[in-house]
Amino acid sequence: MSESLSRGERLEALRQEALSCRACPLWETRTNVVFGEGNPDAPLVFVGEGPGAQEDATGRPFVGRAGKLLDECMAECGITRKHVYICNVVKCRACIREAGKVQNRAPRPAEVAACSRWLDQQLTIIQPLVIVCLGAPSANAMIHPGFRMLAERGQWFDTCRYAPHAIAALHPAYILRQQGQAFDETRRSLVNDIEAARKKVIEARRAPQRTLF
Repeated sequence: MSESLSRGERLEALRQEALSCRACPLWETRTNVVFGEGNPDAPLVFVGEGPGAQEDATGRPFVGRAGKLLDECMAECGITRKHVYICNVVKCRACIREAGKVQNRAPRPAEVAACSRWLDQQLTIIQPLVIVCLGAPSANAMIHPGFRMLAERGQWFDTCRYAPHAIAALHPAYILRQQGQAFDETRRSLVNDIEAARKKVIEARRAPQRTLF
């Protein structure tokens, strides 16, 4: 892909290529490839696990109830979607039919591996300063295998190959399954982690640039 193209143009060319991907069986049940969206020059990228029913129907990431909650939590930190880029580890909905209903399921390791080329190229093009992994599956892929969400959430890692700084936060879908005080506490943790990511971007931008000389 030509380096003379803008990041936005390079991402769009990559998206067009991804729309016809058949690298794993998920293409057989998808409605749309959910490639990702947002600011191609964003210093902050959110990475979830994979699309659900509404994302599959629209081709857009985080547009269901979990997406609404994410938008609300970002807004409390003064962030909108125009400031960030949002995508998933897996670009097609992983689902299973049970009792006549189509239900979400966790992507299989082979599906994650097959889809890794798209995420790899996305983040290589964007070159974010900070990545927020939404949920343990994303953190497993982006930070390190066997990520322990309860023990490691909210900590900063410099082991992510795609950004100088990475942090894991609770997935909005998990928060929505909580009730009462647990909901309030987990929601607040997401706001706090997003705010920490916002501050880390500011800090990273102020840091002196390393050179070879």
